[in-house]
Amino acid sequence: MRAIWFISGWICIGIAVLGVVLPLLPTVPFLLLAALCFAKSSDVAHQWLINHKTLGPPILDWQQTGSIRRPAKILASIGIVAAFIVSLALNIVWWALTLQVIVLICVSLFIWTRPEV
Repeated sequence: MRAIWFISGWICIGIAVLGVVLPLLPTVPFLLLAALCFAKSSDVAHQWLINHKTLGPPILDWQQTGSIRRPAKILASIGIVAAFIVSLALNIVWWALTLQVIVLICVSLFIWTRPEV
């Protein structure tokens, strides 16, 4: 079972790294999931991740204070708006747009009500 957690952790790292360059793919949720996977599989990989210069700070912010840094909030908001604009451009049916708006508002509220470091 540890091998599955370990492989899942690396898959999450890969997706998170893709999220750095792809605007609609979130980064931090996949980093948090990778941290969970590594915590269940490999103490060495977990320590590497949380002590990583670039990947570690958002994980530690969330684990220690439940906070999200302002630049991450802004980028997430830009991604949320971009996702909705793409849906409009694709002429998605009204009920799917309505559902999307409800979900995106809930996600935005969650993000912006978290404390900042």
